[in-house]
Amino acid sequence: MAVQEFDLLVLGGGKAGKSLAMDWAAAGQRVAMVERGMIGGTCINVACIPTKTLVNSARLLQVTRRAAEFGIAGADSPTVDIELLRARKEDVVGTMVAGQRKSFLTSGMVLVLGQARFIAPRTVEVMDSDGTLRTLRGTNVVVNTGMVPLVPDIPGLRAAQPLTSTTILELAELPASIIIVGGGYIGCEFASMLAIMGVQVTLLQRGRSLLPREDPDVAAAVSTALEASGIAVRLAVETVAVSRVGGVVSAELSDGSNVTAAEILVAVGRTPVTSELGLDAAGVQVTDHEFVQVDEYLRTTAEGVWAAGDVAGSPQFTHASWNDYRILKTNLSGGSWSTRGRLVPYCVFTTPELGRLGLSENEARAAGRNIRIATMPVSAIPRARTVGALDGVWKAVVERGTDQILGVSLLGHDSSEVIAVVQMAMLGKLPYQQLRDAVIAHPTMAEGLQLLFSDAFLEQ
Repeated sequence: MAVQEFDLLVLGGGKAGKSLAMDWAAAGQRVAMVERGMIGGTCINVACIPTKTLVNSARLLQVTRRAAEFGIAGADSPTVDIELLRARKEDVVGTMVAGQRKSFLTSGMVLVLGQARFIAPRTVEVMDSDGTLRTLRGTNVVVNTGMVPLVPDIPGLRAAQPLTSTTILELAELPASIIIVGGGYIGCEFASMLAIMGVQVTLLQRGRSLLPREDPDVAAAVSTALEASGIAVRLAVETVAVSRVGGVVSAELSDGSNVTAAEILVAVGRTPVTSELGLDAAGVQVTDHEFVQVDEYLRTTAEGVWAAGDVAGSPQFTHASWNDYRILKTNLSGGSWSTRGRLVPYCVFTTPELGRLGLSENEARAAGRNIRIATMPVSAIPRARTVGALDGVWKAVVERGTDQILGVSLLGHDSSEVIAVVQMAMLGKLPYQQLRDAVIAHPTMAEGLQLLFSDAFLEQ
């Protein structure tokens, strides 16, 4: 079989891979990208874009229910129309996917839809969507195949046909009730959104707190906010067995109790897409957790093969994958951009939302840093008053002596936007006083940073 030769061969059309492929193709290089069928990658199709579209709808519903508080009459009983909700989500996703497909084609790359598998160094076989078997080889190859939801081996779980963060987006109707297994970022986001939409939610977490990467006080504040929206949060319990009888799912818990609901959603993490790639044939090693093994420059253990995004063990965020693309673009051109020490923020789109950046208090203390802590209720911020969003708490970690901001945890209205202000200050290595004393527009949520770093809230 004839081998098709390319300057760049990309496996998987996630943020890093597709961006690099379009760049190289537009520059006149011979580029092929193999994608199993999700044009645009996970983010656009089944993650960030559709879920945050639905989160926005849920928040609009919540605000509409409170319309009378803001002097608006006649909006007494808003309800969710699942068909309109799905149409809105599919319109947003469909428009972006169509734009991606057009960009792929106009860039000049060869787009191959199918499953790729290495058969030799830098060489893959692909069964195309039309049944044609093709052999492709790249001078450079980038693995960007991402991750998929993990369904753990809990007795009866698979037979109960659980929902995942992907399949829940295709529900024909909202269930009256749902059990969510997993109190991490995905579980908390779906719990918050579904509860606002009127679903009775039970959230099960095996650990002693939600969001295990967060400080206990921040995680407790998230838990309080979720419980205030009607969610039953169960901590320190494991799901030991699941069964479905008719329209009822039952989960047996480690404390001997049972919970029932109309549906069950599994949100206990994701697993990298590597097992079907034949990486051994390419000389590409994987880690103990099946991620592609890379160095700080995103090089794999095989000459000419690179990896990026979730599958390479990068932080599981689209913006981290975008940064991986920029690193690859530089390094494939002879540069030496490293992932070491990069400052990656993340946001959990519960209501209120959590913005996180840098070191938590626990992480800073574990690293032996001499720190000061600032903690402030969101209700102290004037803008929070004007928009009627008083729930939440802001927390900052400051290093004694240098006055450098080491990290922040911002739980509250628009925290996903405010976090960028702190990120710029940290990248510029500004002492906290620069934020405290800056002239920030009033009334904005970012103005709250001046309060957070004031003597009133920052421990001396």
